[in-house]
Amino acid sequence: MSATQVIASTLPACGPAEWAARVRLAAAYRICAGEGLDDGVFNHFSAAVDGEPGHFLLKPFGPLFEEVTPESLIKVDVAGRIVAGDGVWEPTAFHIHSRIHTAIPRAHCVMHTHMPFTTALTSLADMRIRPINQSAMRFVRRTAYLETYGGLVLDATEGDLIVDAFRGKDILLMANHGAMVIGPTVAHCLYDLHYLEIAARDQWNAMALNVPLREIPESVVESTALQMVEEREMAADVHFEAMLRRFGRRGVAHGA
Repeated sequence: MSATQVIASTLPACGPAEWAARVRLAAAYRICAGEGLDDGVFNHFSAAVDGEPGHFLLKPFGPLFEEVTPESLIKVDVAGRIVAGDGVWEPTAFHIHSRIHTAIPRAHCVMHTHMPFTTALTSLADMRIRPINQSAMRFVRRTAYLETYGGLVLDATEGDLIVDAFRGKDILLMANHGAMVIGPTVAHCLYDLHYLEIAARDQWNAMALNVPLREIPESVVESTALQMVEEREMAADVHFEAMLRRFGRRGVAHGA
């Protein structure tokens, strides 16, 4: 089945809550495409379906991020059955997202990308987000690190390693691979993904100067990290709507 056939597929009737989730998840895919955070037909975002435990929405394998529409998303259960929509899931997408949605109830939304600057950091021996600027303050206390690359995630065992690596965090940097964020809403995850790439970009640019980094004192890191959690709660929806306006003007976010 081609990407065009997937996008043109018809969707059985769904309730208003699922439709709203489809609209927001499809918009997130398109926004990230507009920001250059996608990777061809690969990478994947998912969102749990309210009122349907064990079911989540996912991009089928084939369409680019910029081609995703609310109708083209497939609804999958944690056993791998496609409950609604046309197309097939990409194996790593299913094994990652099914395990996270099963094991981490607070992960209503899951986003995984190979975005450029963040993925570059995961290629370093020390891939930590360093406390060198304000953007980094959003992540220095909320990021976990999967230190060993084990190849493609093609079974539940590898998926469980990712679950274990989160250790109560919201962001995961995966060695030699990329990044993953989880959160209570699509807006929260999009906010983290956007600013994580900015933090990684700024760190990469600072490191490229090959001079000592000016790290923020630990006492300031601790207090500012807490402030940034509050900022995320205040700004996630505002940021999402702003991205809709930005990319909607370019015909990206709403599928024009």
